[in-house]
Amino acid sequence: MDSILELLANCTERGKVNRDAPYPPDMKGEDGTDELTAKALADGVDPNLVLNEGLMVGMGRIGEKFSRNEVFVPDLLMAARAMSAGMAHLQPYFDSGAAQRKGTFIVGTVQGDLHDIGKNLVAMVVEGGGWEVIDLGVDATAEQFLEAIEAHPDSVVGLSALLTTTMVNMEKIVSAIKEKRPDTKVLVGGAPLTQDFSDKIGADGYSKDPQAALDFLSTACA
Repeated sequence: MDSILELLANCTERGKVNRDAPYPPDMKGEDGTDELTAKALADGVDPNLVLNEGLMVGMGRIGEKFSRNEVFVPDLLMAARAMSAGMAHLQPYFDSGAAQRKGTFIVGTVQGDLHDIGKNLVAMVVEGGGWEVIDLGVDATAEQFLEAIEAHPDSVVGLSALLTTTMVNMEKIVSAIKEKRPDTKVLVGGAPLTQDFSDKIGADGYSKDPQAALDFLSTACA
């Protein structure tokens, strides 16, 4: 069992999606997360182990490397693709309750901002960390966040902004969430943001990169 979980972790970290995938070149023709996840489940491996000790381990490794600038966005994207291929096999177990996620993360780029690359990377890494992700997309209003929180009352919220001109909307959304749902934890991130700005607008955390977002969820929501 340990060997197939380690293979899954390695394939996720390296971005090996399936046997036919040409990337990475040194793993050409080898099984990827698609085949290995299916095999592990067919062999009776607990789906929670497949997630927590296989796929999530690989995403954790690549996320930490990304935060240390040892790998780059394309590497993270390939790892996320490999993770998604494995997660497709796990979805029926999530639906049935046989496999459990750590919680729900609602994420969106705030109103007035149409940039989504950073948000998408955070969503991929967080999902790879075992969380259900509700992605509100771009130009998301306070009302949309509040509706999503109402549907998922124990969720954590992530707000993204890339423009200095939309940071004011981030402040408004944090204020609206805290007024209606004061116990909801709010994480903010984006290129122009700082920890000082996060503190000023009353957010619960600031993320400088996707791995920092996952670290926040792991500690603040333990």
